[in-house]
Amino acid sequence: MSAITSMWAWDNPVPASVDARGRGYAPAAPDELVAFARDRGLTRVMLSAPWAADKGPVGTWFTEAVGALTAAGATVAALGGDPGWLGSPQLAVQWSRAARAAGAEAIQLDVEPWVLPAWQSDQAGSVRRWLALLDAVRLDLAGAELGIDCPWWLASTAYGDGTVLDAVLPRADRIGVVAFADRAAGPDGIVALASPAALACGMPFTIGVETDTPEIAGGAQFTFYDEGPDVLEREAALVRDAFAGVPGYEGVTVEHHRAWRSLLGI
Repeated sequence: MSAITSMWAWDNPVPASVDARGRGYAPAAPDELVAFARDRGLTRVMLSAPWAADKGPVGTWFTEAVGALTAAGATVAALGGDPGWLGSPQLAVQWSRAARAAGAEAIQLDVEPWVLPAWQSDQAGSVRRWLALLDAVRLDLAGAELGIDCPWWLASTAYGDGTVLDAVLPRADRIGVVAFADRAAGPDGIVALASPAALACGMPFTIGVETDTPEIAGGAQFTFYDEGPDVLEREAALVRDAFAGVPGYEGVTVEHHRAWRSLLGI
């Protein structure tokens, strides 16, 4: 059985000529998403929810995809990460409401303040804005689950009396520990990178790995693009062996559906 249990999926099959939110990626059609999830044994899909996910052609696709995946036994979390939400948390709340109205039973936030210039000039302020965004969304969820994607190094990034991860954890129901590397072992491998965050979580978590091109990933050492699908499965199994006894561990998450299909030659 594969150690990979979930994936991020950022695309939809709707042509941009039909809906400006469309990505035109045909394999993201509901039936193909279900077939892929079944073939790979996935139990969770973080599916990119557009703005106004309950309206228009892309909204129709999202609703149908959520329904099909759910019927097939997978949990679907609406995936979103607009950096503009950091300055306007209410926009994230509005997005979340629409995604839940379209059928999503959970929310997965992948907002990344650390990629913005403000992280370098005002890290503490950037963290505060991120936490305010998380608070706003969580307050509005009415019991729905909130997942938050966090790079491994937040477990060692100081904030207040602890770390940034320490501040995030009380706001989350689950964590995606992002530890992009092309091997499990070694001082710069997935296990070593992810361990501090994984041990701190105390809640459901997965370990995220990358399959996109080195150009997208930021370097060949951060992705399995050059190693191929067999190495991905082998190293994911080593990650599972390392974290199987850690409370909350729920497997390896692959970034992302389109790149993983390309890696598999589909």
